[in-house]
Amino acid sequence: MSIPPDMSSPPDPASLPAFAAPDARVVPYAEARVAILPVPYEGTISYGGGTARGPAAILAASGQLEMYDEELDWCVDEVGFATLPPVGCAGATPEEAMRRIHAAAREPLGAGKLLVALGGEHSLSYGVWTALLERRAGRPFSLLQIDAHADLRPSYGGTPYSHASIMARAHELGLPFVQVGIRALSVEERQFLRKTGLERNVFWAHDICARSDLGWIEKVVARLGPEVYITCDIDGLDGMLMPATGTPVPGGLGWYPALRLLRAVSARRRIVGLDLTEFAPLPGLHAADFLAARLVYKMIGYATVGDMRGSPPGGFRQL
Repeated sequence: MSIPPDMSSPPDPASLPAFAAPDARVVPYAEARVAILPVPYEGTISYGGGTARGPAAILAASGQLEMYDEELDWCVDEVGFATLPPVGCAGATPEEAMRRIHAAAREPLGAGKLLVALGGEHSLSYGVWTALLERRAGRPFSLLQIDAHADLRPSYGGTPYSHASIMARAHELGLPFVQVGIRALSVEERQFLRKTGLERNVFWAHDICARSDLGWIEKVVARLGPEVYITCDIDGLDGMLMPATGTPVPGGLGWYPALRLLRAVSARRRIVGLDLTEFAPLPGLHAADFLAARLVYKMIGYATVGDMRGSPPGGFRQL
């Protein structure tokens, strides 16, 4: 299934900038701790479109980031970023797109990089997960899903590789998951959660937003295994904060609660991969582009600061 004809095509891969500001520390690929993989895939959209343009917009906005993080008190670019060529998904069927994403993810994962996939629609996570499982010889990991939707439909739109089915595929792969910010799902998805006992790992947006404390974050961390992959659908944030997505749903996570969750998980669990999906840039709305880039930067910082401070490569600059 190809990108709908009324959507603008993703830019030429050669024109995509690297992730981070122009003054960021430049390192050879072999020395980079983090590999950024743009995945401009948009093959199973069901409402608003534009996610094929998401990676390019995030990369462009990342040029405006300050590499020094005032919260962590260090320069996130010290980990070394390597921005990989985007995965060519235009015109691919969902099955073929998953194979291409898998193939693109294998090498950086095998090289020991922290892979950060930029979407593109949420179905792309499947290709990364299968590559990560392959590199780990089938050893599973936990998933932290930040999302407005449960994404547990067995299939949707005629394919099991739909953005609406990504967590059903996770369950098939044997990957335990915790869902945060959920506020849109079908009756069948709710029944599945109850039947399998997985509902105990769902943190509903209405419960989170009704609380005056952040005690729910401790419960999220406790239900995750020692190694965690964070899959962040941008619509997990409140739709008023992030309207640039295919299905913006009101009432999601605010900026600082989301960051506190991400920092808590990263501080107490080993992060084995990250993705940000479903970002569909809106013309003229640069704030949304920058928010998405800043969120990626924060996730990378949280996931790597412990490693870097434990064994900083030459020139680690903490102020």
